[in-house]
Amino acid sequence: MLMRKWYKWSLSLLATLPLILSMSACSSRSAVSNSRLDTIKNRGKLICGVSGQLPGFSYVKANGEYAGLDVDICRAIAAAIFDDPKKVEYRNLNAKERFTAVQTGEVDILSRNTSWTISRDTSVGLEFAPVVFYDGQGIMVRKNSNIKKLEDLKDKSICTQTGTTNEQNLSDQMRQKGITYKPLVFEDVNTTYATYEQGRCEAITSDRSQLVSRRSTFSKPDEHVVLDVVLSKEPLTPAVANGDSKWFDIVKWTVYGLINAEELGVNSQNVSQLTNSSNPEIKRLLGTEGDLGKGAGLSNDFVARIIKHVGNYGEIYERNLGKNSELKLDRGLNKLWNQGGILYAPPFR
Repeated sequence: MLMRKWYKWSLSLLATLPLILSMSACSSRSAVSNSRLDTIKNRGKLICGVSGQLPGFSYVKANGEYAGLDVDICRAIAAAIFDDPKKVEYRNLNAKERFTAVQTGEVDILSRNTSWTISRDTSVGLEFAPVVFYDGQGIMVRKNSNIKKLEDLKDKSICTQTGTTNEQNLSDQMRQKGITYKPLVFEDVNTTYATYEQGRCEAITSDRSQLVSRRSTFSKPDEHVVLDVVLSKEPLTPAVANGDSKWFDIVKWTVYGLINAEELGVNSQNVSQLTNSSNPEIKRLLGTEGDLGKGAGLSNDFVARIIKHVGNYGEIYERNLGKNSELKLDRGLNKLWNQGGILYAPPFR
């Protein structure tokens, strides 16, 4: 009797299996067809969440245009999709609201000097793209303060911003070393720096690149110094919402395209000539051979579009943060892997 029932149940399962598989396939196709990429194409522009208040990364120039490394990442994505880097709408987001803006779909991508951490990757509903800037947390003080190291900050007030990794990193380091201090925590980045500049806290902590960037906006920048102290690793990356691998692939391979282009010597000045290159790596990168773009839902020449309009990673870095900018930040770890840095991208093949 039991064998007969089991046999009937097995036949029933086999009969319904094709339907189950069909429903699964339909569900999979539906998920792909509802990618954020389709929304962006139908809208005709990319919506990019940025800081808007950080020279070198994202800020508004005197002519009203956005500029900076984070901005150029968004411009590169727009160039890949539309062949037009101007098809971007920028939304200024503070540290506290930035993740919600991605989760709710207010922005398509967050490109806002954001550190990649396990809690953000697993608990906030975000997917982190490749690192676009390797940073570390630092501390800025006045030159005449006689503060040279962490121990000199004992019982002193330190400004920081809520909703960032900086607050916890500072607490961890000071607790580990047994140093008492007075944290002054603010939600708004402008308020944080204004409080420090006005002398209401004796030090300020944030990513070292941000400290250098904001120091350039002070009335007397030369009176402030970033200490030779690194409190943490801060890999800064763009982020998108979880659950959309098609859109994530486009963001990911846009960044990798920028890095690989620099490694292969492809830049905004020679990209047109190099479309005739006989180098198979360059041919695949620029889409003159193979169909790598098609697999990502883009034209095969999407990297050529990016480099033509925005440049490669090295060009983006130098004009926003490096020797061609006001900040003059040495590339350091952000050099290519074969030039003494750790910047590395998978190959196009």
